Amino acid sequence: MTPREAQPGEGRREQPRTHRRRLARSRRLFAFDRGLGSRFVAGTDEAGRGCLAGPLVAAAVLIDYDTLTVSDRRALSGLHDSKQMTEERRLEMFPNVLRAAERVSVVVRSAAGIDRRGLHVTNVEALGVALERLELEESMMALVDGFSLPRCPVPHRRVIGGDATSAAIAAASVIAKVTRDRYMHEAALKHPGWGFEEHVGYSTPEHRAAIEEIGISPLHRRSFQSVAYSQLGLTMEEFGDEAAFEAAG
Repeated sequence: MTPREAQPGEGRREQPRTHRRRLARSRRLFAFDRGLGSRFVAGTDEAGRGCLAGPLVAAAVLIDYDTLTVSDRRALSGLHDSKQMTEERRLEMFPNVLRAAERVSVVVRSAAGIDRRGLHVTNVEALGVALERLELEESMMALVDGFSLPRCPVPHRRVIGGDATSAAIAAASVIAKVTRDRYMHEAALKHPGWGFEEHVGYSTPEHRAAIEEIGISPLHRRSFQSVAYSQLGLTMEEFGDEAAFEAAG
């Protein structure tokens, strides 16, 4: 018997059990936020912290649970940690978050800035600025994925594994991840050869092989401790002073 040819869309449908698990997981995230006892819950997260190339992107999302419509809730069903979502699902969720959120802010920090200031300092500063730009009031709850922000004037709560715990943080993770991936896809056109359109700057075997073969691009973080870099004998001193870093990035 000749197998039937697959029709468009077949093979991509979620199995009922998987769909139920995804929705149950999403409901737990929203239940966590509602359990905080605040009408407004803000979450912030970043994307690109562990990359060899490209910017770090921090995003913050404020959700007003009293005005969240049934349509919004339905559109956000299945929201979860962006790293656990497929690219297709993240792209579907991105406009849904923008429509449902009360406010959204995005902060981008370049590879050159990361090299100058250090990754951790850059990361916590970007998360703090993203929260500040939401212009939160005292009654609003602010959550940060994994980090305390010592210099951030906004009172906040650190949530370990926050993008898999809080709906607001998960929403921020989607905004940060999609924004950064889009940037890297566009960057791939200007900097061909490194495969940014595939790995978006993360340390994959293909990315490391490209660095070994053709060197580094202006988007690469020179301060990152990578085996790929050590194979080239690259050191921070080879890139000169701060002005040189700015020009390279």
